[in-house]
Amino acid sequence: MLFHSLNHQSKAVSFKEATILGQAPDKGLYFPERIPKLSASFIRDIEKYSNEEIAMEVIRPYVSDDLSEDELLRIVTETVNFPIPLVSITEGISSLELFHGPTLAFKDIGARFMSRCLGAFVKDRAEKVTVLVATSGDTGGAVANGFYDVPGVEVVILYPSGKVSPVQEKQLTAMGKNIKALEVEGSFDDCQRMVKQAFTDVELNKKLFLTSANSINVARWLPQQFYYFFAWKQWNDKGNPPVICVPSGNFGNICAALLAHISGLPAKHFIAACNANDTIPRYLETALYQPSTAVATLSNAMDVAEPSNFIRILEIFQQQLPALKNRMSSTSITDEQTLDTIRKTYSKRHYLLDPHGAVGFISLEQYLDKHPHDNGYIVETAHPVKFPEAIRLATGMEVPIPDSLKSLLQQPKKSELIPASYPVLAEILSNI
Repeated sequence: MLFHSLNHQSKAVSFKEATILGQAPDKGLYFPERIPKLSASFIRDIEKYSNEEIAMEVIRPYVSDDLSEDELLRIVTETVNFPIPLVSITEGISSLELFHGPTLAFKDIGARFMSRCLGAFVKDRAEKVTVLVATSGDTGGAVANGFYDVPGVEVVILYPSGKVSPVQEKQLTAMGKNIKALEVEGSFDDCQRMVKQAFTDVELNKKLFLTSANSINVARWLPQQFYYFFAWKQWNDKGNPPVICVPSGNFGNICAALLAHISGLPAKHFIAACNANDTIPRYLETALYQPSTAVATLSNAMDVAEPSNFIRILEIFQQQLPALKNRMSSTSITDEQTLDTIRKTYSKRHYLLDPHGAVGFISLEQYLDKHPHDNGYIVETAHPVKFPEAIRLATGMEVPIPDSLKSLLQQPKKSELIPASYPVLAEILSNI
């Protein structure tokens, strides 16, 4: 399969080329030339398949020209080798828990798949590849873990100073070796702006081979479809498909869910649950795309004012806003509502939500109040331990540290504090 740029000024490329390049030369995002259709029998009999078999079936059409069946199976097996359970919270709302991977966040699936693909693709290259990524929270840790010590790959991660949780910061700064963390005095949008500028810097790109590990990269974005099919495998009421509510920041996750739906995943409706950064809720209401400055919230991984992947969602629906609104709605939830939801859900249901999951929970609850015959699930994107302040504010409790984190938290922080200045970043990259 080929992938074309959504700016339509660059030639179509293979999955391998799209993965290595990250972004098209015309600065557009890559998008598949067609969306595969999965067989009705596969969807109907999905409970008969292992998670590895499901992932292979979903991703094979996109990558089979560039990866052998054996290599793809190895990559997929290493990507999904942890539990992804669908857990009931209330009679009508379940939680798809994506925090059982090595960095306790949903980004593990995409980062592990991409790192293994990129490692396979660059192993025979003479020049090193530099992975440059901006993170608002969990991407950094997942990328650091996924690419740690991968031969021929250097990783540079930009994150906003003081705007990621202590656990998130430690996960992206403690690795060392080929992982370099840059703590930016600014917002996530500043980090993302600097990264985008690096990719458009002609002189810098003559010196370095840059690629991205954000969800703009097809190898990070496409495998996020996997867990929606895993959820369908576990969904008990196959005659009544779920409403799927996804906490949304850069919109790569819900974009993957919508792609899976077009491929055959049963779903009744999708909700993009946002925090105070409400660009997309306002757009769906007014048809005016007017990003404002990003604001800091308790659900920090969603503090994105200009979601990069929304252009892919528009492409899925052929730029037809009515068709998109028929399948997806979007909400904006305050920090006060977030804390109240964490408190009530833990008190009444004995289920501890992280702030992002709480944004999803209240959004789905509001939807189901208006559609009482429907049921659904939220995507619980990160472990609550990553957000001790929010949990403490909501419940007064301290979240026990998982054993997998204890040794990491004892490691020293390795980062460089820099201003939100592109020339400073360019100088650092030039000397890698």
